[in-house]
Amino acid sequence: MKTIYLAGGCFWGVEGYFDLIEGVVDTTVGYANGRSAITNYAIISITDHAETLSITYDPSIITLEELLQHYFRIIDPFSVNKQGNDIGRQYRTGIYYTDDADRAVAETVMNQISRNYHNRPLAVELAPLKHFIEAEEYHQDYLEKNPGGYCHVDLNLARVPLDNELRL
Repeated sequence: MKTIYLAGGCFWGVEGYFDLIEGVVDTTVGYANGRSAITNYAIISITDHAETLSITYDPSIITLEELLQHYFRIIDPFSVNKQGNDIGRQYRTGIYYTDDADRAVAETVMNQISRNYHNRPLAVELAPLKHFIEAEEYHQDYLEKNPGGYCHVDLNLARVPLDNELRL
């Protein structure tokens, strides 16, 4: 099993989407790469963490490249500190890794996304994971607990095959 950390705006929808992807074994919402090793929802704007999803996946079923293709399908990679209706630094986009080999995969995918848009620079952070703090229990599996709850992500896209859409 491998783990990657993706910040894509409100973590409720990002988790709801990736929970539907074959090969994803576990997801946990939390806060990553802020200025301290502690935070919570009440002080996230002070600690500058990003709402982030920890994704544990089986690389024999789904590759990191495929996971990142799904990720770029549900975010606006050019939006700074905003996804959907959510605005603020906690909603920034980012790919945080613990394995240096994952950085190269992410760079390849990010470079292709940029090329697809005439080399427009992406607003997606790519950095090693500094820390990941699990979010409060009421945030975990939020959309499962609250059907019809707010979600900026089209969860139906999880059922649409990738079909090499990024032309990597």
